[in-house]
Amino acid sequence: MTYERNNGYIDGNTTHARATVERVATGSSAYPCAYAIIAPMKALLIGSGGREHALAWKLSRSPLLDRLVIAPGNPGTACYGQNTPIPPHDLTALVDLARREAVGLVVVGPENPLAAGLADRFQEAGIPVFGPTSAAARIESSKSFAKTLMNEANVPTAETHTFPDHIAATEFARRSGKAWVVKADGLALGKGVVVADDLSATLEAIARVGATYKGQHILLEERLYGRELSVLALCDGQRLLPLPPARDHKRLYDGDAGPNTGGVGAVAPVENVTPDLLDDIVSHCMQPVVDVLADRGSPFCGALYAGLMLTEQGPKVLEFNARFGDPETQVVLPLLEGDLLAAMLACAEGRLQSDLLTIRQGCAACVVLTAAGYPEQPRKGDPITGLETLKADDLLIFHAGTAWEDNRLVTAGGRVLGVTGLGSNLRAALDRTYAAISQIAFAGMHYRMDIGA
Repeated sequence: MTYERNNGYIDGNTTHARATVERVATGSSAYPCAYAIIAPMKALLIGSGGREHALAWKLSRSPLLDRLVIAPGNPGTACYGQNTPIPPHDLTALVDLARREAVGLVVVGPENPLAAGLADRFQEAGIPVFGPTSAAARIESSKSFAKTLMNEANVPTAETHTFPDHIAATEFARRSGKAWVVKADGLALGKGVVVADDLSATLEAIARVGATYKGQHILLEERLYGRELSVLALCDGQRLLPLPPARDHKRLYDGDAGPNTGGVGAVAPVENVTPDLLDDIVSHCMQPVVDVLADRGSPFCGALYAGLMLTEQGPKVLEFNARFGDPETQVVLPLLEGDLLAAMLACAEGRLQSDLLTIRQGCAACVVLTAAGYPEQPRKGDPITGLETLKADDLLIFHAGTAWEDNRLVTAGGRVLGVTGLGSNLRAALDRTYAAISQIAFAGMHYRMDIGA
């Protein structure tokens, strides 16, 4: 069957129920099409960061949605659904919640519960889920596994060597006599990577990564040069639907200086990334690993994220993530037109089509406001002011690390807010973002002034 969607309101006896109309090709010459109504459904969104606030905002706009439950959520997600205080690591409680609420789709935001097998648990319970199984999520939870997968699929990537501990990695680095990118093998919230400039810095990074991420393998990777790019795509286990390409900024300070972070800003789309280049990335860097995972019996369903370097030799993959990027989600979702919930459900049911979502004209720019002490020891409890004055159609404020305390909004994490401006071009989007930031304040607030430069 093929599907053509027309989202709208369906007349009931006394009310207008939010629903989705499907035009279904029947294969009959006499009656080539039939129309079916999908009843409004409940959805469960798992996570509590800026990514989840952006997802809640976008999902709430779906005509297919009856009610959104977020576990655990944050003060921002509460505007779009019901927050429920269940942490992402409590897999049993989350499955029980989905059963109790009779949800039609679960959307998993963060990587840790995916690596722990949360999507597997929902599948075993017969509950549709947008998010890969633990076997497929290894593409993010184990960098050495991802490298093996890329080599098997002939995906262009950097030369990499994997070691069981820091001692073996140190010996190899000394013998090589050159600088390497040092990576912890497992999940590290975007902070387990050190880009060294020389051998001395490489040895120091190996010691630090080995001490911080004890028990994990250590990867030494050839350093690639060029411009970084993030490409997100929805996947149903076989097919990919790419979203607008984005570029994020990892370093804490202007000029790409300072420590790596989970990401302190992003822009989308990316200048000079042509449709042909995007097609090449999807065809040669992403689709091959989807095919290999399917052949291995662990098909990937969810959001596949490719972090790439645009080198003189062409695009090369730096890493894969098994979920929406953060803060890339805060600039990608505002540029999407169409029903994201319906597209995610199509992924979960193995029937993704390329026309379920389209891209609107314009640009988006997100600047992340971070707390004092971020990323090492972010301070919590500082009151946040100014948000109540910011109301505009071309501005979105996504909560990432906030909480209510004594009837006031305070900082509660390292990345506190993501301020996203929209505009006809990147300059206009950035101007709206920074104009809004000038009205927000909390003690120790830090942000980069060169996002998108």
